[in-house]
Amino acid sequence: MPKRTDIKKIMISGSGPIVIGQACEFDYSGTQACKALREEGYAVVLINSNPATIMTDPEVADRTYIEPITPEAVAKIIAKERPQALLPTLGGQTALNTAVKVAESGVLAQYGVELIGANVQVIRRAEERELFKEAMKKAGLECLRSRPITRLEDVAAVAGELGFPIIVRPSFTLGGTGGGVAHDLPELLAICAGGLKASMVHEVLLEESVWGWKEFELEVMRDRKDNVVIICSIENFDPMGVHTGDSITVAPAQTLTDVEYQRMRDGAIAVMRAIGVETGGSNVQFAINPANGRMVVIEMNPRVSRSSALASKATGFPIAKIAAKLAVGYTLDELPNDITRETSACFEPTLDYCVVKIPRFAFEKFAGSDPRLGVSMKSVGETMAIGHGHRPELQGGAAEGAARTGDRRGRPRPQVRKARGYKQTGGAAGPPHARPFVRHQGGAQTGLEHRENFRNLLCGPVVPGQHRADYRNGAEAARRAQGPRDKEGLVARGQGAGFLRPADRRAARAGRLAPRQARLAAGLKPVYRLVDTCAGEFEAYTPYFYSSYATGDDSRRSDRQKVIVLGSGPNRIGQGIEFDYCCVHTVQALRALGYETIMVNSNPETVSTDYDTSDKLYFEPLTFEDVMNIYENEKPIGVVVQMGGQTPLNLAVPLQQAGVPILGTSSESIDIAEDRKRCADLLNRLGIRQPQSGTAN
Repeated sequence: MPKRTDIKKIMISGSGPIVIGQACEFDYSGTQACKALREEGYAVVLINSNPATIMTDPEVADRTYIEPITPEAVAKIIAKERPQALLPTLGGQTALNTAVKVAESGVLAQYGVELIGANVQVIRRAEERELFKEAMKKAGLECLRSRPITRLEDVAAVAGELGFPIIVRPSFTLGGTGGGVAHDLPELLAICAGGLKASMVHEVLLEESVWGWKEFELEVMRDRKDNVVIICSIENFDPMGVHTGDSITVAPAQTLTDVEYQRMRDGAIAVMRAIGVETGGSNVQFAINPANGRMVVIEMNPRVSRSSALASKATGFPIAKIAAKLAVGYTLDELPNDITRETSACFEPTLDYCVVKIPRFAFEKFAGSDPRLGVSMKSVGETMAIGHGHRPELQGGAAEGAARTGDRRGRPRPQVRKARGYKQTGGAAGPPHARPFVRHQGGAQTGLEHRENFRNLLCGPVVPGQHRADYRNGAEAARRAQGPRDKEGLVARGQGAGFLRPADRRAARAGRLAPRQARLAAGLKPVYRLVDTCAGEFEAYTPYFYSSYATGDDSRRSDRQKVIVLGSGPNRIGQGIEFDYCCVHTVQALRALGYETIMVNSNPETVSTDYDTSDKLYFEPLTFEDVMNIYENEKPIGVVVQMGGQTPLNLAVPLQQAGVPILGTSSESIDIAEDRKRCADLLNRLGIRQPQSGTAN
């Protein structure tokens, strides 16, 4: 069926300010939706209050209202603009909850506005825990034993039925806000009090605990013809009990048998039909008991999410763009695949690589904050790595992810090692945020018992041993990389496993480039593979690359003058979406001047890592080694470092020393501004007053 012609103007809601659990992934999805709808000739009215986003640029929508995303503000804009439709599924939980309140207030009916993407009934069936459970029961799908409550007086009775531990899941909240795991009645009462307050409908679900089960997500698209495709399967490195936004995740799923995957796939499709999602993307979460294979449905989001952004960047499938077009009447078979240009959007991507997502935390910024992880999300951002297996990409992604919680040798800091519950893999304490990297090292430097570290991780008993062997081999390879002899080829194997990246980072910080130069002299350098969504079955037209130490180079180098723009990597406190905004505008300006633009970034949530923002996209960590490899592969006229925040600024001097032209502000000027002593000396020479200060090493 073609697009709807009875709709001329569509209102889209953004997500507002960035909060834990709702970050720049909605700037990405909302911007993509605005572009898609305007491409189809619709007038777009946008409400969003975040000044740091691409979405609130004047050219993204026909009308942009910088207003708080509240029912009152939305109602006033509807009264003024008179759109025929409101699309709430691309602005996170804020947009979804606001749309429900506006609909229930009668404003949509008063002005003849249709809720598209998901109607109120669909949203309620997905978001209200008891309605969701009833829908799953009718569909023949198993959920966990649970009871909803709306009063604290009912808590004790329900706890007696379920037994401890109990998971608390508030309705209509984002990132697990207000939820938790309770191990006794006082703890349960305290969590429920907060959960009832956080819930828009003053309801929480008390649910039997599945702490330690394996957790999976499927990203699903469905249209009005009941075409359903699975875009991506995702497996959590951590077991159930840690919010998926705080877990390392791997795509595609690594440990499902084909029988289990097909059961899960059929279950996800049944969930979409039972809830009634007809026009777009949703993610469905499952848990599997590793002891007996029991599979249960945990929940689903009737909207795009952080997992949607990850799945889009992992596969090249533009979920938000397709979701927006499905909302106005198209079906999947009518929409093209932008990557191959030969197939329709009604296909399931096939990956011949692995993608690893690693969360980033900022507990060091907040004294007294609890670093233990649970069902309420705590990460401030994430980085993504692509490669030929999840083991090397775990190390590659660690270059920018939670590994920054470690010391200079990559070990967890003492305060993290001593955190209460560090050896706890489940139960009252919960794991600390630095746990994946201790487990990744297999306890080789921390002295923790190996089996306990890896209990309940993805992949069962085999892969932990592989990680431990990787760590030992990588450490030896890093040592040999600084010497002339390597008869066993251990350096090459260590490079392929990703374990020489930390050695190069330490060498670069110390001003020693010899390890990298020695490996280059031995012919050890990466090739670049193409993300094509179909494992090479069709030619890909979008140059979207990742590095690999396997064979086969898909690089596409032109004779045009090129410029590399360095992004900002994962969001963190003090370096967020505003730098993505700057990078995207830099790319747009350079393209307008006729340059071929090359974006380097590893943040899957951003507009800068959209496949059509720049001429070429390299999904790589922002480290000296990785940037130098791309520079030597592309041979641009220079690199722009000043638009991505502190992370690329820190690379300016080592890149300049390696012979890379820095465009814009010079590395010398950057160093003067960043070095406290040099900056103070400059101010003294200029006669500018400043507070008395000194520096210490």
